[in-house]
Amino acid sequence: MNKKLTKITSLLAGLVMSTSLLTGCGGAATQADSKEILVGGNFEMTGGIANFGTQTTNGLKLAFKQINDAGGINGKKIKFIIADNKSEPSESANATTKLITNDKVKVVVGAVSSSNVLAAIPIAESNKIPLITPTGTNPKITVGEDGKVNKYVFRSCFIDPFQGSVMANFATKTLNAKTAVVYSDSSSDYSKGLAEIFTKEFEKKGGKVLGQEAFLQKDQDFKATLTKIKALNPDVVFLPAYYEEVGKIQKQAHELGITAKFLGTDGWDDPKMVDVAGKDAVEGNFFSNHYSAQDTDPHVKSFVDAYKAEYNQEPSALAALGYDAGLMIADAIKRAGSDDPEKIRTALEQTKNFQVSTGIISLDDSHNPIKSAVVIEMKDGKQVFKEKINP
Repeated sequence: MNKKLTKITSLLAGLVMSTSLLTGCGGAATQADSKEILVGGNFEMTGGIANFGTQTTNGLKLAFKQINDAGGINGKKIKFIIADNKSEPSESANATTKLITNDKVKVVVGAVSSSNVLAAIPIAESNKIPLITPTGTNPKITVGEDGKVNKYVFRSCFIDPFQGSVMANFATKTLNAKTAVVYSDSSSDYSKGLAEIFTKEFEKKGGKVLGQEAFLQKDQDFKATLTKIKALNPDVVFLPAYYEEVGKIQKQAHELGITAKFLGTDGWDDPKMVDVAGKDAVEGNFFSNHYSAQDTDPHVKSFVDAYKAEYNQEPSALAALGYDAGLMIADAIKRAGSDDPEKIRTALEQTKNFQVSTGIISLDDSHNPIKSAVVIEMKDGKQVFKEKINP
């Protein structure tokens, strides 16, 4: 473990500088009141996407453990307090309220799904507490319906317009697809947003969308809709949804003899998808993701080695994004010289050229990171790196 952790020294070096470098910063006296920096986690620990919540919090815990083991930030240790939102927007609002009002956290990280993040935003904004989502990709998270940037909200993942464009480009250029059906979860802001973007970009590139179909989270039987899709005979089916339903849909599509390639997004990234669908049903399908464990970048390798040592399993993209969010929070607190929420917010806003496990992050004026995406192919039940797409 110790030998593997030495590889990540370069990632953490900037976070554990001597406190003497920061004694002149305005927040030093404030931090002296406590030996801990309270960070809240609003996550899906139970419910429909609990696997995602576990993976993301595992990444965060690893980042905070490494930072604390290396001396903490300005001599303080991070205390990570998790509240379960039960994979429901209303519970996400309750969890955020608890973390801010009862636990007195200085920053909130989470949730996983865009719908759950959107439910938490009004609480974070009204209390002036920074919120960073590692995985919420809906554009409305950082920029509201009124076109104004949410002052206290940030993310460590790319946004849906980029992800939707990546898969539309991949479908038309790499797969040479001419026709598509879009099959989305009408109960999910994440799914609906991606469906809209893919449709627009696919048609802009000369493709034709033959149909738009929808289902609801927790549906079990998809065969009636899949029979309609089979009759349309598209080249590809775009399925921007989460692993549980994605697995069931691909399983039933395979049983019906549908030969179209299924294309998805980062919501597919969980081993349970293959467990539910079976490896034959997912064979040759593709999805976009934030990173690949097969990437030869040394920062990726260092993270993967450390995660395997800690949890005895390969990290998913959500684990990597959680880890990255943890590093971003720690870096912002270090640069702020304080755990004052307003100073943390300002420091997050000024994040530029910061090295994390998935690459180098700079936040744009809308609090969104500028970073790359990868396309993953399913082969023999396993994820295989296909190609990398730059912004």
